Amino acid sequence: MKAYVLRDGFGLENVQEEDRPIPSPGPGEVLIRMKAVSLNARDIGVIDGYYEPNRTEPLIPVSDGVGEVVALGEQASKFSLGERVSGIFTQSWTTGEPTQRNWATTLGSPLDGMLAEYVVLPEEGLVRVPEHLTDEEAATLACAAVTAWHAIVEEGQVKAGDTVVVQGTGGVSLFALQFAKLLGARVIATSSSDEKLERAKALGADYGINYRTTPDWEQAVLAYTEGRGADHIVDLGGSATLNRSLTALKVGGQISIVGLLSGAVIDGFAIVPAILRKARLQAINVGSREMFERMNLAIEQHALRPVIDRSFPFSESLDALRYMAQGSAFGKVTITF
Repeated sequence: MKAYVLRDGFGLENVQEEDRPIPSPGPGEVLIRMKAVSLNARDIGVIDGYYEPNRTEPLIPVSDGVGEVVALGEQASKFSLGERVSGIFTQSWTTGEPTQRNWATTLGSPLDGMLAEYVVLPEEGLVRVPEHLTDEEAATLACAAVTAWHAIVEEGQVKAGDTVVVQGTGGVSLFALQFAKLLGARVIATSSSDEKLERAKALGADYGINYRTTPDWEQAVLAYTEGRGADHIVDLGGSATLNRSLTALKVGGQISIVGLLSGAVIDGFAIVPAILRKARLQAINVGSREMFERMNLAIEQHALRPVIDRSFPFSESLDALRYMAQGSAFGKVTITF
């Protein structure tokens, strides 16, 4: 089989296509013929050495993908041959609260990921995907969708009439927009592009703010909510946006800390505004298998479809990763096998 492997350092120049034997499933494991994968900002961070800067052993990158079950190891009985499955991001986090040990079992680092023609995973680390989705659409769920579901539904408990702010128009933000609208919330989307804001409105966003032409976007949120502030903010910006998110938040509101696109360290964190707003800051690290399964039920019931910006063939995986690194996608970037 063919696989893309990061070796001999970091950076896209060190991701190489290799021929490897097709792996065999052991007890309780499943062999999957991959159909599609999707890319996340984390994949670029892994390749660039941000997450494991001391790593020296080869790694198959990319955490999200969907494929067909083609072989079962002994005692593997949860799935049948021919079923479509997706790996859960944190392989050992099936239910309840995570532990520190769980973080050693995330796909695409430190475990090998999905950018290979065949993958073996434990059956406990897999879920069935909604039948109405294409392979490309189903491949987008494991990280971005579960993260948004965790933030909006599981922890955020967003309800009808709430106002939710989503930052940007990448995969997590658009899933958060879609899930919030399913629950009857009003959604404010931010972007540096008026064209993307119009596309977000076509997906259901009620209001759009161009943070390039309106850098004090938090004041626009306050104006839109008549000074009350947003009930929930999905913060992907990190260091450059968290203080603004606090200003835009209502008293007793929640901020889901999801990303760090502008940096991971915040100088001058606004403690007083956080106290005055009785702000709840909830960090989100994808989610469990149970969350994934509950989300899939909602996706099926509402016939929700993920937003795909662009798809590449497997042979052009490096081009797909370069495109993802530009950070300009509206929705998800996928690779098909």
